[in-house]
Amino acid sequence: MSRRHSAFRILIPTCLACCTQMALAQEAAQAASATAQTDTSAKTLDSVEVRDERKPYRNLSVTGATKTDALVKDLPQSIQILDAGLLRDAGVTNLAGALDLSATISRQSNLGGLWDSYSIRGFAGHPDYGSDYMVNGFNSSRGYNGVRDGANTNSVEVLKGPSSALYGRGEPGGTVNISTKKPMFLPANSFELGLGSFDTYRAAVDSTGPLGETVAYRINAAYQSGHSFRDTVKYDRTLIAPSFLWMISPDTTLSYEIEVVEQNAPFDRGVVAVNGKLGVVPISNFYGEPNDGQHETKSTGHQVFLQHYFNDDWSIQTGFSYRESSLKGVSTEVRPYGALQPGDILRRRYRDRDNEATDLSGRFELIGKVATGAITHNLLIGVDGYQFDNHRRQNAADPAGTTYGIDLWNPVYGAPKPAWRPTTQTDENQESYALYAQDQVELSEHWKALVGVRYDEYRQTVHDLLNNAVVKQSLNATSPRVGLVYQPNEQWSLYATSATSFRPNSGISRDLQGFDPEEGKSYELGAKWDTGRLNSTLAIYKIIKENVLTPDPLDPNNYNMAIGEMESQGVELDVAGQLAPGLRMMASYAYTDAHITQDNAALTGLSLVGRQMANVPKQAANVVLFKDLTLGGRKLSIGGGPQYVGEREGAAAAFSQIDFFTLPSYVIWNAMASYEASENLQLSLNAKNLLDKEHYVSSYSLYWVMPGSERSFMLTARYKF
Repeated sequence: MSRRHSAFRILIPTCLACCTQMALAQEAAQAASATAQTDTSAKTLDSVEVRDERKPYRNLSVTGATKTDALVKDLPQSIQILDAGLLRDAGVTNLAGALDLSATISRQSNLGGLWDSYSIRGFAGHPDYGSDYMVNGFNSSRGYNGVRDGANTNSVEVLKGPSSALYGRGEPGGTVNISTKKPMFLPANSFELGLGSFDTYRAAVDSTGPLGETVAYRINAAYQSGHSFRDTVKYDRTLIAPSFLWMISPDTTLSYEIEVVEQNAPFDRGVVAVNGKLGVVPISNFYGEPNDGQHETKSTGHQVFLQHYFNDDWSIQTGFSYRESSLKGVSTEVRPYGALQPGDILRRRYRDRDNEATDLSGRFELIGKVATGAITHNLLIGVDGYQFDNHRRQNAADPAGTTYGIDLWNPVYGAPKPAWRPTTQTDENQESYALYAQDQVELSEHWKALVGVRYDEYRQTVHDLLNNAVVKQSLNATSPRVGLVYQPNEQWSLYATSATSFRPNSGISRDLQGFDPEEGKSYELGAKWDTGRLNSTLAIYKIIKENVLTPDPLDPNNYNMAIGEMESQGVELDVAGQLAPGLRMMASYAYTDAHITQDNAALTGLSLVGRQMANVPKQAANVVLFKDLTLGGRKLSIGGGPQYVGEREGAAAAFSQIDFFTLPSYVIWNAMASYEASENLQLSLNAKNLLDKEHYVSSYSLYWVMPGSERSFMLTARYKF
């Protein structure tokens, strides 16, 4: 039996290979109560070391950056991995909570709380959709997918800088890749029940094991419901995620994963900055109408992935992803501009949304190793494509019609509903096909390089039914990246990299024209340091992006326009690992200067040049510390730390000087504790915003400002059997 087959047979009973992982070691390291750690890929692994200690947040390999199992220290890119141990210790239950641990990422306006929206290095993406993220290397954010629950999340990879050379369309600031939990042949089961502030209830199930000698299953499910510190606001979310692994042969595996999501939540735009000042009205004030009911979000996704090894050096991986999603509901919203009227009455607008989308994508990749003398080439050659269909239907009250008002200080609900009319009826189709290649070159013991290039063909058709107009455009883009790594010794890696990015802009302009795609260029220098207990990355970068969309000043509710150009430059430091036996740490700091460098002042009459991008703080930091102790012969872990977010521009779009305002900086403290009451039962207590600091996490305008939660607690019991 070859070394590859031997390692494969050792690891398969422990875990399932991730769709994007060529190695199985990372999942083994985090599965059940065993920790398997390795510095090499699974196909060349001689043995697996199993320990019962907690993993100290120090991750040696990453899959999303190269679509292969690559050592972080060998890559000319800043990468932050938020693994299962860190997420569990920090009490994270959704994607937004996970990304709060990275100072590089800042929250953005999230469509009334209905989806995840964030920026990386200051770049936030399309203003009318949730932020891009991948699940197992497939784009899973196109459409209407709600707030992503973390019940089936194994790790979150924050891949900083452009990844267009591999993944195509995307933001130059970075990419988020979520690795899901995988089936294991070793049976493991757990059940969680949580009770928390604001009548919050959460239940989660994680069950895995064999269905035969060659088939394994895993099912993750979660249900969460609760109220809010916001008046009249309540929600519920459900996730059901079964997955299966078929070990066809020692060289071939086939996996199938399903995600079924349903979310019911009101449309909540937050509070108002009165004359540009926050804290004037209570953060609990809700300015919608409770009798509008909930917005219903549904999403069903499928992923199929096949891996086959021809020999120790060559393999293929191929698969597809299909997702259906919808967003439907009625909302009453304060108008985003000029809403405050005499007598302290807020003008509102009545809307009805009925949106549906389907997203089909697939890829085929050949992976191999070629040695040319002393130089080794680790090659990846692939093709992929996707088809995205988006149907948007919206009715709304006429902007020039009734005020449909509500009192700023004392909201009273039940106002008569105004008449509405169709405002948006579009059918959009996007198709993209691409060819890409990548070479991880081992030049010598001390030098490594990464080069890659991708060519995309993109077609877009938008049918505006209200105007009986059809807009078509065809685009293409070539996205190269090149990077060099110098490793003077085992501890240090110094790197430099440059890459480009592109992102097709969805929708059409007010004059019924398509948009040019966003285009970005990135330059980065960095240093990585690994002591064996701690690893850290220091990076400095500069990114320029053109053709960024912003609301059209003549019809901001329905159309966008290109703002011109923006630039981001900054410094980041990430540290993770073990400070001492039983003392774990994750720390992140980012200085981000993301501002507008060109605008459309000739059309708007207002220059935005020099303005910081909305919701992006110049400085942000996050620290999490955990200490393991012994109490009554059982393990007790206590920890916590601060999250700091600096001042930010509050207006995502502005048409006069009075639209500008500032979101104040804040520091909130979080605390966590867990106790192993028995071999099977673990009790955890998480406190968010321990000092009950009033703060504001994101905004879109003076009239759409989302406050952060008041102090809250969550007590969770986890039983393993």
